[in-house]
Amino acid sequence: MEFLFADFLGQPAWMWLGFMGLVVVLLAIDLGVFHRGSHEIGVRESLALSSFYITVGLAFGGYVWWQIGQQAGIEYLTGFVVEKSLAMDNIFVIAMIFGFFAVPRQYQHRVLFWGILGVIVLRAIMIGLGAALVSSYGWVLYIFAAFLILTGLKMLWWSDHAMDLSNNPLLRFVRRRFNVTDKVHGEAFFVRQPTATGRISTFATPLFLALVTIEIADVIFAVDSVPAIFAISTDPFIVYTSNIFAILGLRALYFALAAILHRFAHLKQALAVLLVFIGSKIFVADLFGWTKFPPEWSLGVTFAILAMGIGYSLWRTRKPEITA
Repeated sequence: MEFLFADFLGQPAWMWLGFMGLVVVLLAIDLGVFHRGSHEIGVRESLALSSFYITVGLAFGGYVWWQIGQQAGIEYLTGFVVEKSLAMDNIFVIAMIFGFFAVPRQYQHRVLFWGILGVIVLRAIMIGLGAALVSSYGWVLYIFAAFLILTGLKMLWWSDHAMDLSNNPLLRFVRRRFNVTDKVHGEAFFVRQPTATGRISTFATPLFLALVTIEIADVIFAVDSVPAIFAISTDPFIVYTSNIFAILGLRALYFALAAILHRFAHLKQALAVLLVFIGSKIFVADLFGWTKFPPEWSLGVTFAILAMGIGYSLWRTRKPEITA
């Protein structure tokens, strides 16, 4: 049993195994209990599930605080909030993807569930690579920080530009090389049906194309979120766990917010400012001779930026008063 206490990426192996075991249990409950059959998820159910995942994520943050220390707990909470906030961009894109492929609402959870599994693997790879780079070359953090600042400024400039799915090169490649059906066949990702020549073959359905597109979108978003979390903490355990717990509730959050996304139309500007702030922390810490930007200040500024962004969005998209 000595391997359980062996160091793995900065923390004992049993902590990693416990975390992965909890994630597996949550996914099993989600798919096997809450969503055994395909059905349209309503706002009430979505809010309940989203609250559950947020509670679990915050509770795990309390465990990190108790087990590793106060600074680790604050860094986890900051990373969780930042990733949850950046996930709002994912929700906008996911809604666009489902609309583009005309995926019925009752089948969207299945696509998102398998999409989350892919995210867990992809984020592990990207965070593992990031941790290795930061551990071997400390100056990489400055590259991450500069990248976040430039990305935030670019988001401010391009905040009104939408993604054009019809010109996605990977989707064009899939449509050219593989059989693709234009119709949804229940919750199936693949179906067997005759080709134009009468031969029975396997066809990919719009659900599979939506899944592939969502995975591509997550890789794109991870390019922003992974450097952002490394600018908050360099502990791979905090980085990965805060990322995954924030993402686990993304499906539930999507169904709760899909109908009112227009109320958050101006949140992207706040997220852009947040990225600029996170990227600038490393340079500010060096300027004042700090070992690290105070984590409690980081958490407070993060909450303030997001609160102002949400408040401004809700105010700008409020219904006009009806005058007699």
